[in-house]
Amino acid sequence: MFETSRFRVYPLKPSIEIDMTESIQSYAERYRELVELERQEEMERYEREMSQMSGRQRERVGRAMLHLGGRDKGETLGGYEVQFGREKRDDPLPDTEIAVGDLVMLSKQDPLRDDNPTGTVSRKTNFSLTVVFPEEPHSFVFSDGGLRADLYVNDITFQRMLDAIDELEKAEDNRLADLRDVIVGQRQPPERWVVDIEAWNNANLNASQRAAVEQAVGSDDFFLIHGPPGTGKTTTVAEVIHQCVEAGESVLATAASNAAVDNLVEFLVAGGADVVRVGHPARVTPAIERHTLDAQLEQHDTYQRSQELRDQAFNLKDRRDEHRYPSGRYRRGMSNEQIKELAKANEGSRGVSPEIIQEMADWIEIDEQVDEYFEESDRLRGEAIDEIMASADVVCTTNSTAGSQLLNDRHFDALVIDEATQATEPSCLIPITLADRVVMAGDHRQLPPTVLSQEAAQRGLRNSLFERIARREYGDRIRTMLTTQYRMHEQIMAFSSEEFYEGQLEANDSVRHHTLEGIGFDTDPLDDVPDHQFMLDPEVPLVFIDTAGIEAPEQSPRGSKSRENVREADLVVGLAESALEAGLDPEDIAIISPYSDQVDRIRQELGPKHLEVKTVDGFQGREKELVLLSLVRSNPDGEVGFLQDIRRFNVALTRARRKAVVVGDSATVSQVPVYRHFIDYVDEHGLHLNLPF
Repeated sequence: MFETSRFRVYPLKPSIEIDMTESIQSYAERYRELVELERQEEMERYEREMSQMSGRQRERVGRAMLHLGGRDKGETLGGYEVQFGREKRDDPLPDTEIAVGDLVMLSKQDPLRDDNPTGTVSRKTNFSLTVVFPEEPHSFVFSDGGLRADLYVNDITFQRMLDAIDELEKAEDNRLADLRDVIVGQRQPPERWVVDIEAWNNANLNASQRAAVEQAVGSDDFFLIHGPPGTGKTTTVAEVIHQCVEAGESVLATAASNAAVDNLVEFLVAGGADVVRVGHPARVTPAIERHTLDAQLEQHDTYQRSQELRDQAFNLKDRRDEHRYPSGRYRRGMSNEQIKELAKANEGSRGVSPEIIQEMADWIEIDEQVDEYFEESDRLRGEAIDEIMASADVVCTTNSTAGSQLLNDRHFDALVIDEATQATEPSCLIPITLADRVVMAGDHRQLPPTVLSQEAAQRGLRNSLFERIARREYGDRIRTMLTTQYRMHEQIMAFSSEEFYEGQLEANDSVRHHTLEGIGFDTDPLDDVPDHQFMLDPEVPLVFIDTAGIEAPEQSPRGSKSRENVREADLVVGLAESALEAGLDPEDIAIISPYSDQVDRIRQELGPKHLEVKTVDGFQGREKELVLLSLVRSNPDGEVGFLQDIRRFNVALTRARRKAVVVGDSATVSQVPVYRHFIDYVDEHGLHLNLPF
């Protein structure tokens, strides 16, 4: 045992031998190829849609807006702001996928031109879309009409992944080389220490959460916190960060998505941490806006001096342009210094009069002042950023933004990656290049990262770095699992626990027996629909409604690769409407399905009711009191498609807090063992209803 100023630490089991698994060069080359495949797929998908669909068609599917005009809103902290609206100002914008934080491309005639400007959506109303451009856009953007905005592909992230791979490959005799060698399997992680923490920031952590924090803080290279659904993974991650800060460490915290980063920021701020959130202001939630770097810069004295100088520079530019620009016609090979010397002597040269020489000299002198003001403004801005970053307890950003110029020259003692199993391995490499050690939190038994390229997915891009390390023979030595969950009734939890988590999960007393009855759910108003009354019995947390005995075939809408099931859609919509009648609030209900076409059909049937209907993939990380799940697949051949990815079912089932109703064809879905086990489990512990009944 040894002691530090804050911790007493105890060594765990000794190091073990591991096999050499991959050379650094082959690792780097493989992931370069995978990143390029994914980049190419995304670009081709974008270009294919743009070339095959008319602007009107693309607007109809929500990925473009036509007939726009642009109004200059001036320069802001993030860039140049332009507000777009319909040519007829009173016309509302169409329904669209384009949202705040998305990258859009503006065009006048050809949407596939290479020089069309792109910017980030900063605000959106029914009548306007405000876009921030990194630099002043082409003049056509300020047209009164004829403009088109398209949802666009952001290529920056791919380049940052490639840069991180390059940096990893060339690292020598430093901490990055150590981390890389663990990643590729050429070095085993060093001995881990258990830290005896004496003062907890969050005194309410359970035993497994405290053990995870103690082990993570004592890790040297990598440590994995495995957080099954509802086990308080982000709560634990926040405590790890607090403890690192208390130990005097600089901390970078990242996640794959802006939403996940914002969620972590809220946890940290609630715990009293001084956080700076780095990223485009348009991509953060309003609740944490004041913690962004941009918001903190606005209040910083040094930055305000920087802006004053910048304003002066622009004023000087206006004055400069009142003088003659030293173009080639008048310059005639003369340098700036020669022009200024001639002006001082009140002389002309090479047929250029002294008056023109003086005007050009005035332009040059003012231009030099402009450059000096801009340089000093940039220096002061950099100084303000350095002061804010240095004073913060923790810097939070996305994996991709960790590769931005703002963080390029910074280094951190510890990196914490939340939702690490939803990030591709190259995505995690970006922040890893900035840190000495890494703590990752996630759950590789839930859905993996989204990958568009089928080839890249099949060659391993969907496997996260978390999963790679967890599956190594030393994985258990640097990993711990959270075991107390705070979301689900124990009957819902128990199936997932046995099937995916070796039976280690335990429901906290606060949720162990909670049911819909506990939030005022009353089925008495459903007397006229007794079948719904039975299916929605609040005292039965888990129900499987079996359509094998009725005619409920799946189908693929024309031109679609997805699936829908009309009978299942009708059933879950009816159950949702009955749940509302029985007293549930709309925000307490979710309808989910693995298939996007089924989601679309259910939304159409529901009409204007404010219920959340999403794909399983789109609902990961969420929870509702009542979840209605439509499995869709029903065919005589027993084909189940991507239901074979059993992690999707784990995610779907564990979204429910008090009741889960699963609708499906047992004869079809039972071709996959996990669904057969689920039906057997419901037979014993829940309610299995065979239609018709």
